[in-house]
Amino acid sequence: MKILICSDGTSPADSAIRIGGLLIGPTHAKTTLLGIAENPQDERPLRDALEAQARSLRAHGVAPEIVVREGEPIRQILIQTSKKTYDVVVIGARRKGATGLYWRSEKTYEVIKLIPPPVLVAIGECTTLKKFLVCTGGKEFIEEAVQLTGKLAAAVGASVTLLHVMAEPPAIYADLVQMEEDIDRLLESKSELGVNLRRQRESLERLGVPTEVHVRHGIVLDQVFAEAREGDHDLIVTGSSQARGLLRHYIMGDLTRSILNHANCPVLVARGGRAAGAGGFWGFLSRLFRTRQG
Repeated sequence: MKILICSDGTSPADSAIRIGGLLIGPTHAKTTLLGIAENPQDERPLRDALEAQARSLRAHGVAPEIVVREGEPIRQILIQTSKKTYDVVVIGARRKGATGLYWRSEKTYEVIKLIPPPVLVAIGECTTLKKFLVCTGGKEFIEEAVQLTGKLAAAVGASVTLLHVMAEPPAIYADLVQMEEDIDRLLESKSELGVNLRRQRESLERLGVPTEVHVRHGIVLDQVFAEAREGDHDLIVTGSSQARGLLRHYIMGDLTRSILNHANCPVLVARGGRAAGAGGFWGFLSRLFRTRQG
């Protein structure tokens, strides 16, 4: 496994170092510590800060490669991830406010949308990675995200909860709600949701990862954070899908952006394929009741 940790030598970067360190030791990942100086006079202080951060990573048994680039940060991160293949890129995230679409530095969201690898956003004072919460829409395009989560969870000894949130349907669909609330019945069903959740759970369990499936009804963002609080989760996994067209970039939906805005723990924005349209009556009901899940 290869991990890239991006740093500008400031305190948000320290969070990236700390959370990256929790992954590096158990995964034995080859690690690159990328520092970006926006101005030439910043290069020497940045190198000193990177050396100090590298020493903290060495405590996890890994000697990171230090790379220093000069220029616009997003462009330099894009160049680095285009030259080498990384399994995860770790970045810090400054909080700017609590209004508008972007509560953190807009560079955070731009990096997520532009670079090929999954992005782990270092948020909060995380000291352990033992419980992962995966926001799954029950669709096939989230499979790659589930696989990455499984590899990381297996390496660090974490458990995973697969969470699917549905909007409250009209009373005439009470039977549908009852089936969704009966997890065993749902997973044994031949519905698209049941089949996909069962396959996701089985793929995680094959990696030796303890896995639970939870279904909630209500406003998606509220239910995600209610689950995160009640389950005392250390990491939230959400998704982004590849956009159509010639230019390769990723679509970060409303849910993913809102999770990044509100989160008090690290958020892994994993990559998925392009969402395929679901057919049939169940597909119609799913699209009717499912709030968009980023």
